[in-house]
Amino acid sequence: MNAKIHQQLVHRKRRIERRLDKKRLGTLDQPMFTATNIHYEIADRTRGLAHGGIGAMHLLARRVGLIDAINERLHLLKIHLPYHESDHVLNLAYNALCDGTCLQDLELRRQDEVYLDALGAQRIPDPTTAGDFCRRFRAADVHTLIDTINSVRPRVWARQPAAFFDLARIDMDGTLVPTDAECKHGIDIAYNGVWGYHPLVVSLANTGEVLSVLNRPGNRPSHEGAAAEVDRAMKVCLEGGFRKVLLRGDTDFSQTKQLDRWSADPRVRFIFGLDQTAARHILADDLQATAWRELKRPPRYEVKTQPRQKPTRVKEAIVRQREFENKRLVSEQVAEMPYRPVACKNPYRLIVVRKNLSIEKGEVRLFDDYIYFFYLTNDWTSTPAEIVFEANQRCNQENLHAQLKGGVGALTAPVDNLESNGAYMVMTALAWNLKAWFALWPTAGPGRHIERHQKEKQTILGMEFKTFRNAFLRLPCQVVSGGRRLVYRVLSWNPWQRTFFRTIAQLRC
Repeated sequence: MNAKIHQQLVHRKRRIERRLDKKRLGTLDQPMFTATNIHYEIADRTRGLAHGGIGAMHLLARRVGLIDAINERLHLLKIHLPYHESDHVLNLAYNALCDGTCLQDLELRRQDEVYLDALGAQRIPDPTTAGDFCRRFRAADVHTLIDTINSVRPRVWARQPAAFFDLARIDMDGTLVPTDAECKHGIDIAYNGVWGYHPLVVSLANTGEVLSVLNRPGNRPSHEGAAAEVDRAMKVCLEGGFRKVLLRGDTDFSQTKQLDRWSADPRVRFIFGLDQTAARHILADDLQATAWRELKRPPRYEVKTQPRQKPTRVKEAIVRQREFENKRLVSEQVAEMPYRPVACKNPYRLIVVRKNLSIEKGEVRLFDDYIYFFYLTNDWTSTPAEIVFEANQRCNQENLHAQLKGGVGALTAPVDNLESNGAYMVMTALAWNLKAWFALWPTAGPGRHIERHQKEKQTILGMEFKTFRNAFLRLPCQVVSGGRRLVYRVLSWNPWQRTFFRTIAQLRC
């Protein structure tokens, strides 16, 4: 960023720190909220935009080549009157970035003259037109859109340090998208009795990016179509510069028919959960006592100051008081053995975790019990404990599903058939990918700033979508057009603006 912007940020930070200084409280004889005689007026010439960060997202989309790639590869419109394919795709993604949760919120963007000027648009598609565009998609078109978005990822990844490309962790999982509608084509009843869809989400755990979303009827099994989507994701990662790939999935994604093919590539490793069957239970019971090792899990975080006193476990006390049956984990042990699934020709490594439980009722200990968890892998070098910890990290994808549902609003079904809702999910999930790309784009500064910049990058990647939107999108701005320039004048300050302006400077470089 230039020196003037740097000085302005320092000045605004100093002013807010002065106001929040506890030594400058002043008089305390009245409440803090003292505003009275409030009036509202409409500005004549000055115009503002609540989501001033949308210009940065558009600059990012143009910089990575996403707009041109969509127009070159996705062909759904016979004539452009007046919108192009990229206009429709970005319209839905930008709607999610600007607090939109449904198609109807597009009308708010469409009626906002400052929003249109901020993006250099005369007009944008209305909700009905956006829905009609979604209905143009067929299954092949959805795959084309996914491949188009994936084609620009390497341009963002290329700006990362060499260590970034050591290993790509690809996670896969299904999630249910319920709907009360009765006329949506492709809906079906799921295992829990809920009607809706069952999309498959394939993601890159390193950055949280969504690599693929495959919409399916609600009654389809989790693993259906996963092999093809995983192949697509692996191709993107390996061609994008990653040296190795690790596939992770729960028991529904063991994919035993594909394991020999994947394992034949020395760059591919996998860790899949396996169901606890009677035969596997017997195999684990037959292991010698010397095969088991204690599983010690690392602490969740490091205490930097003094450990705080833990609060009273209210739930535990209620369970004991009412004499409910209570299962308490006593210890964990891990062992391994060679194992060849029925659909495989080659043997693999089966990691077994035994959880030793104490069954209690009230204050009385009834008996001891145990339960097994199985993990299948072609990793013959890592220790059993390391494989278990790596497999457990896959649980973070549940948080990704929560963000795509509640934060971005991507995993919803606002249109009328299977393919159109799948297209809507992919286009709206692009907002989440833009968040990840915005975090990845800036390169670390020189010298003493490298560590701080790397920490900021990881913090933004781990942000909830709401937090990211508040920090980088909800920037009140005055939009000024003139001299062949479109200027966003930021009217407020927050602690993330230094990172914001540093990213803008590198996007314009």
